[in-house]
Formats: sequence, structure tokens, C-alpha cells
Amino acid sequence: MDIDEFRAELEIRLSIEKEYLTQEASSVNAEERLELLGKFNEKYKELIKRLANENGIDLNASYPSENSSDSESLSYEQIILGKTMSVYDRLSDELYEEITNI
Repeated sequence: MDIDEFRAELEIRLSIEKEYLTQEASSVNAEERLELLGKFNEKYKELIKRLANENGIDLNASYPSENSSDSESLSYEQIILGKTMSVYDRLSDELYEEITNI
């Protein structure tokens, strides 16, 4: 699985988690709703680990660099976080809007 496929699968699963949390928000008070954002962040981290495990990706392993002379190589986890943070940001913003407008 390449990084773009990983990102797409993560986006699907994270969207599902966002929907669950949105539903949960309707049954809790305002303070607990904001705590759902922290829960969403944890789900993001868990999903990255789960997807990596399902696809045999060692998050601590060095990501193969196109420029082999790089003295500082990045791990798969760092690359994945960099490539998926925009998905997380967009979905967490949507979640915030949804839970604060209940």
C-alpha cells in the first residue's frame, strides 16, 4: 500500500469515526461535546497504527528517500502524519462545527 492509498483508506475510516462522534454529541452536555475533539484525535492516532499494522508497515522504519544522500531520513510515521494531517484537520474542523451547532 502506498502512502496515497493509505491516506484514502484513513480518510474513509476517520469519516466514519467522525459520524459516530457527531451522533454521540447529541446525547451529551456542551462540555462533554468539546471532549469529543480529543477523542477524535485519539481515533486518528489509533487508525494510523491499525492501518499500518494491517498493511505490514513498521511506523518506526525509515521511509525510503528519493534522494539517498539525505543525512536525515524520516520514518514512515512522520511521512504518514505529514500526508494525512490535512485530512485530520478538515474532518476535525467539520466535527467541531457539527458539535457546537447542536
